[in-house]
Amino acid sequence: MKIPALRKERKQLSVSPERLREHRRVKRMDFLNSMCFMAPSFLGVLIFFILPFLVVVYYSVIRSPMNREFVFLDNFTALLQNSAFLTAAKNTLLFSAMAVPLAVVLALGLALLLEARIPLKSQFRTFFLSPMMVPVASIVLVWQVLFNNNGVINDLLGLVGTDKIDWIKSDYGQLVVLTLFLWKNLGYNMILFMSALANIPKELLEVADVEGASETYKFFAIKLRYLSPTVLFVTILSLINSFKVFREVFLLTGGYPYGNLYMLQHFMNNTFLSLDYQKLSAAAVIMAIAMVVIIAVLFKVEDWFGKDVEG
Repeated sequence: MKIPALRKERKQLSVSPERLREHRRVKRMDFLNSMCFMAPSFLGVLIFFILPFLVVVYYSVIRSPMNREFVFLDNFTALLQNSAFLTAAKNTLLFSAMAVPLAVVLALGLALLLEARIPLKSQFRTFFLSPMMVPVASIVLVWQVLFNNNGVINDLLGLVGTDKIDWIKSDYGQLVVLTLFLWKNLGYNMILFMSALANIPKELLEVADVEGASETYKFFAIKLRYLSPTVLFVTILSLINSFKVFREVFLLTGGYPYGNLYMLQHFMNNTFLSLDYQKLSAAAVIMAIAMVVIIAVLFKVEDWFGKDVEG
């Protein structure tokens, strides 16, 4: 046995039983106090999140609320053969695949730009943060004025002899909603990246400058590795927000929009209005599973990418 380990063992043996009992009592009291403080939050999550989701899982595997025959995967099979669900899932995945990477990359680029010495920095920051203070309905009204059939964009196109485009009711509809999504979310993501950039150890950057490292090398070898937890958080946040773009689309187009704007939440909302609990529950379970898988993959990638960065 090594000398330090032997000394530690002797020190432990020298502790009196009374002190050990007191230590255990203090630890037990600390644990009970912690549980008392956590109990209200835990009960809230249990009552309003976990139990309702378990009820949703239950409804997804029975025939109907009136006929509670166990059908296992029949509701999921029927859902995956539903053309409206498949269209909504395809549109949502396509929109998220475009919106999330752009929201992360553009926000990081803006944060790096604001980190440099540029003129009008405060005005530039205010421009991207202003959407956070504006209600969604007001933002949608502005977009209707811009992209309506007789809106500002079509008036500008008419000046150069281009035919009018009904942006919202055309194949360009997702691009309109994408610009709305980015304008609304870039400011908050940018602030998160600016905060993370400020926490990168300056000593590492100074050493890299002394060694003659290029800006590209410093970004990928140092900054991006220290930014990996923030990149993960912003990616998850943007992913969740991309699934919640239903509000904007609903205010722009109503409950049954043009084909490529029909999102999963449109399907969920319309299914809820028809009280089709089985279809609604099966869709909710599939969405939950998909989100858990995507987030788990993102955590795994971040863990691998930032594994050599000290916490």
